[in-house]
Amino acid sequence: MTKPKVLISDKMDPNAARIFQERGCDVDVITGKTPEELKAIIGQYDGLAIRSSTKVTKEILEAATNLKVVGRAGIGVDNVDIPAASAKGVVVMNTPFGNSITTAEHAIALMFALARQLPEADASTQAGKWEKNRFMGVEVTGKTLGLIGAGNIGSIVASRALGLKMKVVAFDPFLTPERAVEMGVEKADLETLLAKADFITLHTPLTDQTRNILSAENLAKTKKGVRIVNCARGGLVDEKALKELLDSGHIAGAALDVFETEPAKDSPLFGTPNFICTPHLGASTTEAQVNVALQVAEQMADFLVTGGVTNALNMPSLSAEEAPKLKPYMALAEKLGTLVGQLAHDNLAKIAIEVEGAAAQLNQKPITAAVLTGVMKQYSDTVNMVNAPFLAKERGLDVREVRHDREGEYRTLVRVTVSTSQGDRSVAGTLFGNGQPRLVEIFGIGIEADLDGDMLYIVNTDAPGFIGSIGTLLGQSGINIGTFHLGRREAGGEAVLLLSVDSPVNEDVLAKAREIQGVRLIKALKF
Repeated sequence: MTKPKVLISDKMDPNAARIFQERGCDVDVITGKTPEELKAIIGQYDGLAIRSSTKVTKEILEAATNLKVVGRAGIGVDNVDIPAASAKGVVVMNTPFGNSITTAEHAIALMFALARQLPEADASTQAGKWEKNRFMGVEVTGKTLGLIGAGNIGSIVASRALGLKMKVVAFDPFLTPERAVEMGVEKADLETLLAKADFITLHTPLTDQTRNILSAENLAKTKKGVRIVNCARGGLVDEKALKELLDSGHIAGAALDVFETEPAKDSPLFGTPNFICTPHLGASTTEAQVNVALQVAEQMADFLVTGGVTNALNMPSLSAEEAPKLKPYMALAEKLGTLVGQLAHDNLAKIAIEVEGAAAQLNQKPITAAVLTGVMKQYSDTVNMVNAPFLAKERGLDVREVRHDREGEYRTLVRVTVSTSQGDRSVAGTLFGNGQPRLVEIFGIGIEADLDGDMLYIVNTDAPGFIGSIGTLLGQSGINIGTFHLGRREAGGEAVLLLSVDSPVNEDVLAKAREIQGVRLIKALKF
């Protein structure tokens, strides 16, 4: 039997090649190739192991006639054309947890640097000034650290901060009270964190929900004298507002390892007193680079030799026999998960996935993974069906699967129920005869709708003329309605309106809609 052949095209720890060989792969280490040179040789390889230098473009993939897997030693896969890889049947893997400790330690290092003004004191001393009285720092002992994001890296930062005798307040929609107790932190909403924290560190991916989470408005709510550290993603902090509040003295210091635009060759923050920056060094330690190299080699070798899948970004864990039957259900399940993730994401503690009818006769694990993918992708930019269950477990979510043998109103049904601080919230969907997913119930109200593209979700008081008012507003705003779906508990009671629209509904339109009489809740959705 011919051994799988792997190319390592970027500089990587030498032990990665050894692992490939030990696990039954032939491996070549050829680095520094131009795109044209890589295209000329890539056709002979089954696997391609990369870091950040190699760009796996559509053109490279078209030349990769035997390629089965691309493995990125690290988290970010911006240098891989994932849609093109998926179209070619090439699995894309990363190593999202290999540099967690390193990134957490960098955040702690920057926190200390801010507390004691180390970069400025170093520059002053080396300039021969000896300004001993100029640099008056603060202790971290006894101070409150506000943690935005309490996942893998955030939990490590919390552990280190507690070891430094700090108090830790954490904001994370997926942090359960039980997990908070286990971590030794106080669970809080964002406003409480902003008001309490002496230091704030961010440990969340950049998604629609987290983009600009420290906006000008939220930065203004922080405690005077706060110090802010971001080693997560650029775009989480309003850099212009940060500059203004540093200049005014409201924010005592800020340290960024990441910027909205990278490489950050020019920034209004550069040269600002009490501002520290590093060039995206969060994962830059010898240990982290060794860890991610070894992990990517292990994952790729397992896939090529045994078919095992770990941390794949574009491949569900399915056998060839199960795939045709399960794929329509997985599409339905992911849409239901995406729906509850957008509508009921705060304080999630439990998720129940129930199947009945024809769905109850299938392997439920891929359906559950698809639901979790929909829920978790609201907060993670690398989630997929393989890693979604792991991320849910890491967040402390209680995931329950229920299979009903009973026959219900529908031939087949998938129901997703999440427990929130406001109580249980449930959505349900079915498959039509052509296998198309369709919503049939939302939060106890019967409503049939396709979940696709841009949509608008409205809870309102059932009253004459309401639909016309919404339609008029959208028309005046240049937003075309594709379809609309109605449901209500009772005449004159609570009603739900679900609209598909041809373009996204911005915040200005949502604000105007909230002023329409009868509107209780309105939210833009994306599928």
